[in-house]
Amino acid sequence: MQVKNMRKICVVTGTRAEYGLLQGIMEEIQNDPCLELQLVVTGMHLSPEFGLTYKLIEKDHFVIHEKVEMLLSSDTPVGIGKSLGLGVIGFSEVLNRLKPDVVLVLGDRFEILAAVQAAMIGRIPVAHISGGEVTEGVIDESIRHAITKMSHLHFVGAEEYRNRVIQLGEQPRRVFNVGDLGIDNIERTSLLSKIELEQVMGFSFGEINSLVTYHPVTLKKEHSERAMKQLLAALDSFPKAKIIFTKPNADTDGRVLIKMVDDYVHKNSSKAISFISMGQINYLSAMKYCDVVIGNSSSGLTEAPFMKKATVNIGERQTGRLKAGSVIDCGETSEEIYSAIRKALSNEFQKKLSEVESLYGNGNASKLIKKYLKECDLSDIIIKKFYDIKDRGTKNECGA
Repeated sequence: MQVKNMRKICVVTGTRAEYGLLQGIMEEIQNDPCLELQLVVTGMHLSPEFGLTYKLIEKDHFVIHEKVEMLLSSDTPVGIGKSLGLGVIGFSEVLNRLKPDVVLVLGDRFEILAAVQAAMIGRIPVAHISGGEVTEGVIDESIRHAITKMSHLHFVGAEEYRNRVIQLGEQPRRVFNVGDLGIDNIERTSLLSKIELEQVMGFSFGEINSLVTYHPVTLKKEHSERAMKQLLAALDSFPKAKIIFTKPNADTDGRVLIKMVDDYVHKNSSKAISFISMGQINYLSAMKYCDVVIGNSSSGLTEAPFMKKATVNIGERQTGRLKAGSVIDCGETSEEIYSAIRKALSNEFQKKLSEVESLYGNGNASKLIKKYLKECDLSDIIIKKFYDIKDRGTKNECGA
């Protein structure tokens, strides 16, 4: 039985990876009689080029309340800028219709920045997941911190990140260390067997298996294409290894990298396969049966260590993030990448993986976020006051 005056939580999602992380908290909200889930999809979810992944959301039995079209067929800086402007217009209209009590967002992408700008102007409280993290190699770094300053509740993945959000002037009583949602997904997901996964993918595992995702490093012009060439050259040095690629997001220069992956798979179809979107179950199942995660995706720093998998983290995209002992940082030349992969696959390194501890919580982030969304006082939350770090006291207002 639902109660009157339920608190309306509007969740915004624009990419497949982001939705995979949000799915658990969406279920928590949907199943709570005191909360009402409103769902807005945008960005890559609505793009045929990226698989129309809003259909996957509907298959998971979520009702999509609104769709915000904002993704232009361009990954240039001008195209991304125009998409951002369209997004602000669309979200302003949508939020005015839905009138949520809280807008819940995750991460650091431009689609989310558009939603948060519209919410701020509309005087709607924003709850932000994954603030305080650092990715020095990409424009997402600035976007994440901008979203933090426009948000009112903060759900972070580690105590170090909580301290950074407070350092930005946010009130400690509204900053909650809940852990990472990626860990939740592993704990709550029934993964496929290797045979089941092979049938779903239409692809067989080999003696050595790699899961590869390389996203553009958006702050360096023409840099990502050179780095991808080096990565593909390094992968060629392991002719017996099977490779599962997940393609980049719709960031600046992303389409160039997608074409490079497609061309590589076409030439190496016996050992490589690629996916626009694997889906959360398939992706985590693939990680389970792979020997090494390669690229610059954040999942190599969060989910992979929890699953005791080696990660080769390439370049600067994830510079500044907490990294477990299973992560091997390397440069972007083929020689550096090759050496890092060899180290990751070595018997000595593989034996140490069982001792690796997760730095991002124990898998209850979704429940904690739901609890705080339900209990926190929103009466005066719109009026933000800058918190000076010389002040004492760091407890949050919900007792965590």
